[in-house]
Amino acid sequence: MQLGLIAGVFALMFVAELPDKTMIATLIMGSRYRPLFVWIGATAAFAFHMTLAVVVGRLLQLLPHAWVEGVTALLFAGGAIYLLVSSEEEATKEGEEEVEEGEEIEDEVVGTWRGGLRPIGTAFMVIFLGEFGDLTQILAANLAAKYHDPLSVWIGATAAMASVAAVGAFGGRALLRFLPLAVIRKGGGVLLAIFAIYTIVRIFTG
Repeated sequence: MQLGLIAGVFALMFVAELPDKTMIATLIMGSRYRPLFVWIGATAAFAFHMTLAVVVGRLLQLLPHAWVEGVTALLFAGGAIYLLVSSEEEATKEGEEEVEEGEEIEDEVVGTWRGGLRPIGTAFMVIFLGEFGDLTQILAANLAAKYHDPLSVWIGATAAMASVAAVGAFGGRALLRFLPLAVIRKGGGVLLAIFAIYTIVRIFTG
């Protein structure tokens, strides 16, 4: 386990996930239910997805290293373009749609649950469905393949996802009053663009 790698993965994944639609979804759920229960459900779903990503990353290690670096660079670039081009309204709409879809399934699956289990189940379902194939999940898989230390990548990525879930559930609306989502998205896009350029330079110089 490498503390430096954990910190690096945490920072990268936090930046990539903070402006994402799932953070908006968590924010919406945090305003409807008790934030603690939303955070527990969302974190459990994120942990599942990061586990799946790391397992896939182990399989990606069979590919040539240059291919992994290339895919990682493309993901950084794609994420940067998405964050820089897409609007705040689009991200908010996607987050609202995720909540609606998750709540519909929640009514069928955990509709009979009572107390704290129901919001936990709702939050889990929303993130569980919304995170499949998401940028951060694919990015975590590539990081696991690149660094050959799945445990460190998993700890850093899961901690980052749990932190973003906490921001959304406990203080999302307060955060957005001081730091608009548009600013967060543009800042995240710029940072991902920098990571993309850095990775490309490493491919040709490394």
